[in-house]
Order: sequence, then C-alpha cells, then structure tokens
Amino acid sequence: MKRMTILLAALFALTVPVASFAAMDHGDHQGNVAHEEVTDGVKATFRVMSMKEHLKAMKMKMPKGMKETHHIAVEFKDAKSGKALTEGEVKVKVQNPDKSSQTKDLMGMQGHFGADFDLSKKGKYGVMCKFQLKDGKVRSSKFWYTVK
Repeated sequence: MKRMTILLAALFALTVPVASFAAMDHGDHQGNVAHEEVTDGVKATFRVMSMKEHLKAMKMKMPKGMKETHHIAVEFKDAKSGKALTEGEVKVKVQNPDKSSQTKDLMGMQGHFGADFDLSKKGKYGVMCKFQLKDGKVRSSKFWYTVK
C-alpha cells in the first residue's frame, strides 16, 4: 500500500508541470489513423503524426534540439456507446527498425492520450500498447507502422 501511495504521488508530481501543456488547444491535429481495433469492448484508435504537423496545429514551433520526430496519440471509446474513455494509464513501447526500443507513459490530452517518439529512421516500427482504463481491466494492442 505504501508503495502504491508513493507511486501515485510520483505520478502526480510528474503530471503537474505538464498540466498546462495538456490544457492547451491542440487544434485539429487528427493525423492519419495508423491502427484501429476493438479489444474487450474498447475501441482504440491510434494516430501517428510528425512533430512539425502536431506543433503547427497547436501554433507552436519545433524547439531546437528536440530529438522526438513523431507524436503518437490513442483515443479510447466504448465500443457499444461510442462514449470517450479518457481516464486511465497508457504505456507504449516502440520497437525501432534496428530492434532497439523506446517506452513511454502516454499523458492524457483533451480526449486522447499521447507522447512523442523518435521515429527518425526509415523502416518498420512495432508499436505495442498496454492500457488500463477506469474499469480496471488491462488491455493491449499492437501494430506495425512504416516510416518511408
């Protein structure tokens, strides 16, 4: 129990500085649907967009030295009602073409969860997502995304 309290406190401490970013108007940054599937009653829609496209939609410029090249966003909806599911924990692991990987927790952002990744090399990326929404069930989804 003590460990869970510390984990929640750390998670809260990490999300407070980015709360202002999450509250920003993300504009129309729909991006292309990279993958969509229904898992255990939840429809997950994944979008992958370049950081230039993502930041332009928010009326921001690309910061110098930023190594992340793409924003991965996932939106969850109840498969029957279509109601948005916006509470939970989401983790994505991206396997790079060279078999190295990057793992990040996705942050809740105006109806979707998202994070920035380095997809700078051309090739096939494996995207694996584990998510636990408000109902407490752990679900997963995976797909391939090709950078040309």
